[in-house]
Amino acid sequence: MEYRRLGGSGLKISALSFGSWVTFVNQIDMKTGIKCMDYAYENGVNFFDNAEAYASGKSEKLMGKIIKTLNWNRDTFIVSSKVFWGGDKPTQLGLSKKHIHDACNAALKRLKVDYLDLYFCHRPDPETPIIETVYAMNDLLVQGKILYWGTSEWSAAEIEEAFEVCLNNHLRPPVMEQPQYNMLHRNRVENEYKNIFKKYNLGTTIWSPLASGLLTGKYNDGIPKESRFNVKGYEWLKEAAGKVDFNKIKKLGLIAKKINLSLAQLSIAWCLKNNNVSSVILGASSLEQLKENLDSINFIDKLDSKIIKEINSII
Repeated sequence: MEYRRLGGSGLKISALSFGSWVTFVNQIDMKTGIKCMDYAYENGVNFFDNAEAYASGKSEKLMGKIIKTLNWNRDTFIVSSKVFWGGDKPTQLGLSKKHIHDACNAALKRLKVDYLDLYFCHRPDPETPIIETVYAMNDLLVQGKILYWGTSEWSAAEIEEAFEVCLNNHLRPPVMEQPQYNMLHRNRVENEYKNIFKKYNLGTTIWSPLASGLLTGKYNDGIPKESRFNVKGYEWLKEAAGKVDFNKIKKLGLIAKKINLSLAQLSIAWCLKNNNVSSVILGASSLEQLKENLDSINFIDKLDSKIIKEINSII
C-alpha cells in the first residue's frame, strides 16, 4: 500500500481507502462487512469512511460493531463521519453549531470511538453563515472530539471563504475536501480547485472513482435489479446513469483489456495518477470486488503517457 500526506497535514493516509456509502446495510451485512474491513486493513488500508446520512445512521452503527469486533489498536486506523443530513427535524439538518455538535456526539456513539480522525461538512449550507460552521468545527477540535475537519462538495469560493474566516480569526482551517472524481466527472478537481490546491495544499479523499459502478463496464448492456441503482433512496443514481455515453465506457474497456486490467482497475489507477488525490475511497458489495479494486494500487505505472493520452482522447 502507498501512503500519502493528507494535504498540508502530517497525517499519512492510505492511497486506497474503504467506504460504506450505499453498500453498508443495503448490500453488506455484519458477516461480509467484517471480511471486507479485515481484508482491507490487513492489506494496508488505514482509512474507513462513513457519514451520519448513510443508511440513516445504520451504516455507522454497523461499522462501529465491526471495528469493535476486529479490535484494532486505535492508533492504527483513521475513521471519518460527515455532518449535514441527520434527520427530518429542522435542528437535525445543515451546518448550524447545534447540529454539528449533536451530530458529532451521535457519530462517536454509533462508531464506538472516542474521537473522529476526520470530520466533513457533507455539503455547503446556504442557510448557515460559514463563520458559524467554522467556529463549530474549531470547537470540536479544541475539545478533542475530532482531529481534522474538512468539506465535501463545496465550491472553490466556499472553501476560500472558510480559509479566510480561519485566518482572520486564528482558527484551524479545513485540511481536506471530499469531491466526486472519476473519468466521467473531472472538472471540479482538475479545474475549479486548481488554485485552491496551490494556495492551501488541500488534501482530497475522492468518492465514486467508478462512477457508481458505471466504470466497471457491467452496466453497458443494462442495469440489473440487484445493483445500487435500484436501492431505495438512490434513484438519482439511475437518472444520472441515463445521461452517460456508454460508447465511451466501452472504448475505455478496450484500453483496459489492452494492458491486462479490468476497467475498474484502470479507472481507480487513473484517479491515483492525480497528485492532488490523497486517497481514493473504494466501495464494494463483496470481498471479491474489494480484492480486485485494491489490486489497482499495483498498476499505476501501467498508465504511462501513451495510455493517458488514449484515455483523454475518449473522455
